[in-house]
Amino acid sequence: MPSKHQDGVELAKLPTVVKPPAMFKVVLLNDDFTPMEFVVIVLQQFFGMDHERANRVMLKVHTEGKGVCGVYSKDVAATKVAQVMDFSRQHQHPLQCVMEEN
Repeated sequence: MPSKHQDGVELAKLPTVVKPPAMFKVVLLNDDFTPMEFVVIVLQQFFGMDHERANRVMLKVHTEGKGVCGVYSKDVAATKVAQVMDFSRQHQHPLQCVMEEN
């Protein structure tokens, strides 16, 4: 349905299309120095995993080189990456965490 503009010109209303936000995977990368137990702690503390699931993801990181911790909106994923990186550095581990578009 058209609407009138201030100068009397009628404007056609275009339907607004809203897409869901892009989602990003948060991924841990394997290294030869970070203890497996520390990776499990990170997965439990920052991604809310139970011990069994955290162990499965940790083993995937260890055997395949990387493992997905979760899928989040861009801002949440970036925050998770920063938290994991800060926590790892505080504990003097070289664990790498990145985000990839899903």
